[in-house]
Amino acid sequence: MHLDGDLTHTLWTTAEAAAAAGVSPDVIYQWKRRGKIRPVNRRGWPRYRALDVLHAEQATRQRAGRTYAATC
Repeated sequence: MHLDGDLTHTLWTTAEAAAAAGVSPDVIYQWKRRGKIRPVNRRGWPRYRALDVLHAEQATRQRAGRTYAATC
C-alpha cells in the first residue's frame, strides 16, 4: 500500500483501509458504526477516504497510548 498522492481524494475499500491502518476489517466496520469514519459512496461496496482512515487510526492509537504508527 502506497501513501503517495492526495490522500483527501484517495478512496480505499474496507480491506485496503484495514491494511493501511494495521487493523482488521472488523475494526474498520466498528469505526464506521461509531461514526469515526464514513463511507463516501452510498451504493455498492463502501469506500473510505484515506485521510479519514488514517486520522481515525491515529486518534485510536493516541487514546490507547500506543506509540507506533500504521505500516504499509
